[in-house]
Amino acid sequence: MDTCVLDPVVQEKRILYLDYLLLADESEEVVKEYIYDGEMFTICQDGICIGVALFTFLANQIVELKNIAIVEEYRGRGVGKQVVMEAYKLYQSKGLQKMIVGTANSSIANIAFYQKVGFRMVEIKKDFFKKYPTPIFENGIRALDMVMFEKDLTE
Repeated sequence: MDTCVLDPVVQEKRILYLDYLLLADESEEVVKEYIYDGEMFTICQDGICIGVALFTFLANQIVELKNIAIVEEYRGRGVGKQVVMEAYKLYQSKGLQKMIVGTANSSIANIAFYQKVGFRMVEIKKDFFKKYPTPIFENGIRALDMVMFEKDLTE
C-alpha cells in the first residue's frame, strides 16, 4: 500500500472539503456545526486527495476523531487504519491522554473498523441521531444511537 500523507487544512479552506465530510456524516447542517473546530487534515495518496479527517479537542486531554472520510474506491486498502495510527502518534506526542470516536449503531463496518484499530466500546448515546433533520438508514437499520469508543494514548 502506498503511504498516505496527512496535510493540515487551514480554517478558510475547510468548506472546500465539505463533500468529503458528508461521506461520513450525512447531515450538512450537523457538519457545518463542527467543520471549523479542532484540526482538519486532507488524506492524500500519490498527490491526490482521497479523504479528510477532523479532530476536535475536549477537556481532560481528550481528542475526538469527529469525522474521517475516505472516497469509496480507496476504502478497504488500509488507508483508514494508517490515518488512525498516525493520529495516535501525533496526539500522543502532544501529550493527549485519550482518543474517542462515535459512530451510528447502524454503521456495522465502522463498528468493526474502530475495534480493529484499537478502540474499545465505552458508551451508548441513546437517540443521538433522532435530532438529525432526516432519518439515516444503513444496512437496513435506522441510525438512532451513537456507539462511543475510546483508545488510551498513554499505553
